[in-house]
This record gives sequence, C-alpha cells and structure tokens, in this order.
Amino acid sequence: MTGFIQGADRNQGYLLPERIDEYVSEENPVRVIEAFVEELDLGKLGFSRVEPNEMGRPAYCPATLLKIYLYGYLNRIQSSRRLEQEAKRNLELMWLTGRLAPDFKTLADFRADNGGAIRGVCREFIVLCRRLGMFSQAVVAIDGSKFKAVNHRDRNFTSGKMQMRMQLIEQSITEYLEQLDRMDRKEAPRSVRKAVRLKERIATLKDEMRRLAGLQKQMKASADGQLSLTDPDARSMASQGKGTGVVGYNVQTAVDAEHHLIVTHEVTNVGSDRDQLYKMAEKAREAMGTEELTVVADRGYFKSEEILACDEAGIVPIVPKSMTSTAAFAGRFDREAFRYVPRLDETHDDDRTGPHVLPLLELELRLLPPQSALHARDRATCDTLGARGCARHDAKTLRSRSKENADPPPNRRTSVRNTQGLDGGDPLPHTHARTGQYRDESSRLGLQSKTNDEDHGNQIADRSDASLKTTRPLFPARSNE
Repeated sequence: MTGFIQGADRNQGYLLPERIDEYVSEENPVRVIEAFVEELDLGKLGFSRVEPNEMGRPAYCPATLLKIYLYGYLNRIQSSRRLEQEAKRNLELMWLTGRLAPDFKTLADFRADNGGAIRGVCREFIVLCRRLGMFSQAVVAIDGSKFKAVNHRDRNFTSGKMQMRMQLIEQSITEYLEQLDRMDRKEAPRSVRKAVRLKERIATLKDEMRRLAGLQKQMKASADGQLSLTDPDARSMASQGKGTGVVGYNVQTAVDAEHHLIVTHEVTNVGSDRDQLYKMAEKAREAMGTEELTVVADRGYFKSEEILACDEAGIVPIVPKSMTSTAAFAGRFDREAFRYVPRLDETHDDDRTGPHVLPLLELELRLLPPQSALHARDRATCDTLGARGCARHDAKTLRSRSKENADPPPNRRTSVRNTQGLDGGDPLPHTHARTGQYRDESSRLGLQSKTNDEDHGNQIADRSDASLKTTRPLFPARSNE
C-alpha cells in the first residue's frame, strides 16, 4: 500500500532492540505503583514469605505479586486468570514485573493468604494521601454496592424459599399419585413400567423433602434466618429490579468528594443501608485524620438514630428524607402538600385556662401539580377535584340518555347509522354546524348536552378561582380582646 503510514516489518531483526521503558510514559500510573510498593515495609505489614528460603525452588517476591494485584485493581481486572494473561502480553505489566508472569494459582493464593496485609497497604495509601493534603475539604460520599457471591440462588434458603419448594414437591407427589391411580384403573401393558418410574420419582421427592426438613432446622438456628450452602456468609439481598435479588454481599464505600479516592470500605452481609451511616462516617473520619467531617448519602441511609449519632459525634450528615408515606399512593394528601407559616407562631391568651404560651400553626393548601390534561388546563385546587369528577359523570349520563332517545329510522329501507359521535355531536349533520339546529329548528341534544357540560366546567373553574382568592387559614388566630 502506498500513500499510508507504513508499519515496521515483523521479520526485521534489530541489532540494538528498543527498551520496554520507552513504551511507558512518565505519567503512566504503573510508575506510581512501582514507587509506592518499593517504599513499603512488607514484613511489618504482615506479608508472608518476605524472606526467601535457603533451600528449594525460589519463590516470587511478595512485592512483585502485590504490584500485579494493584495493577489489576486500577484497571478493573479481578480474575487471577486474566491477570496471568495480561502479565504475558501487557507491556505495562512487563515493565512493572520485569517480564515475570506468575500462574493464576500463585496469584489467587497470594490474595487469599495476605488479605489482612493488603488492607494494611490500603491504609498506608490513605496515610500518604493525607500527608499530601488531598483530604483538606473533609467531605466524603457514602454508598453501598451489591456484589454477587459464588453461592447460587438454589443453594440459598430463606423461609419463603423453603416454604415454596416444599409446596412444589408436595404438589408433584400428589400429581404422581393421581397418575398411579389412573394407571391402576386402565391396566395397560405399559402401565407396569410407567408405574415403576413414577414410584422412583416419588421416592426421590420424599428424600428431597427429608433433606429440606434438615436444612430448615439449620436455617432456623441461624441468627438472620438464612442458610447458604456454598458460601456460608453470603446472604440473599433485594436488588433494584422488582421481584429480583442477588446472593452476595453489601460493600459500603466512602469516597473523597474532591479527588474521588476511596477512603475506607466495609463488607457486610446486611442488605439494607439504614444502619451503616454512622459506622462508615466514623471509619472515614478516622482514616482521614480529621475532627470535622461532612457526609453525603442517599435517602437509603435515612434513619433518625444514625443521624443523631453523627450529630453527637460532630459529623455533619447530608441525607434526604425517605418517602415512606403511602398517602399519595392511596389518593390522600401527605405532609408535602402543606407548609408552615412562621409569622403566626406567637403568644396568645386562653380565656378558659388563663394566659399561657400557645404555639399557633397555620397550614395553607398549595396548588397541586397537574395530574391530567383537565387539571393542567384549569389549574384546579384540591377543593374542586371532586366537583370535576361529578361534572364528567353528568356529561357522560347526558350523552347516554341522548343515544337512548334518538329517533328510529322512518322505514325499513332507510339506512341505520350512528346518529351521534363520541362527543355527543352528529357525525353527519343535517344542517348548519354553527347554529346546532335541525331543519325543523329543533336544537340538537348532543350539542346541548356538550354545551351544558362546558358551562358546568366553567362555573367550577370560576368557583375554584374564587376559592383561591378567599382561602383562609385552617387555624385562625384569636384576638387578645
């Protein structure tokens, strides 16, 4: 090809080969990993096999394995098998490890045997960020994430799952027994073999019932009423999708609001975030080494006890209030539809009990947001909602009566057609549409009913406007006369 930038020949030999360091820029994060790990005291942090053995095959240095692990953390490579592949083909990892490529089993064992030491490395990184002044604002955001465990759903049992499985097994046993009864009445040549298979299935289901009964005892003996067979610590948690869930863990994370660095984290098997606000805020403040801290979280963390604990500890929580009221869904007004007027909260006298301090509240109705096209046009308040429903009902009644009173065709040869449309009007008018009259000067009932409906709606709208102008407080202030 001519006219394009040409690449190097794969078969070309180089007398002086290029260095791997030339492929890694000065701003590459692997240089930060190299400098950070080289300054750590791995033996003090608790890493195993820091000192090499005098005999046997030489092992990999824990610093090399830690570099590979940190590189996978920064690049979202969690699998030990994928880390092994990247160590063989990734120039950055080749530069970082000196072209060493440990197998996946070595990487997995290193991560499993040095969990506490890796947590110490995270703490050392937070201390380094604190020395560099990266946490000067003292503002963190807390949130939780659901991580799946290796435990499958079918190997996790709750009270609801156990009851449902037992009911399905009992239903299957009942169906098999009914099939055996029908086969006994037929006495066909093939019935013998089918009966044997059905009896084997029934025996298998009975064994499953006995196994579930034993698991049910273990489940009731647990603290939270759950049982996981593969991963005993994993628990079933609700996810965002309706009717779905995940068997895993709830990872709580506190992130610095300025540089988006993870300050601290905690793994729990409790699916709810209600009881995690104060604990995570206290851990974040301890990790950042500051006395004043502002915590931001979503409404899933709203709990009065947790907010009070944060306030007493000097932590400022910013958490929106959770919407737990069902009044709006039931068609009622909740507290959000009212507001407090502070100018009437004053001292008054009571003639019956003598003078005393009486806090007076005044609640005024707000304009409701538009809930339909009819309300959006007229901006009606809550006082007129019932009236508009009555108006629509009256209009519907008038239209149905007009259809019932329609004149029949004069003879059998006259074509039968729909004399009125959905809006009460004649789809094929006999005369002028402006006047709304037939040839005998009689008014059309459909247009008349529609006009009455519009007049009724206008009267209601006028009444609602008048009510808005004359709205009085629910608790009027009493005079001191």
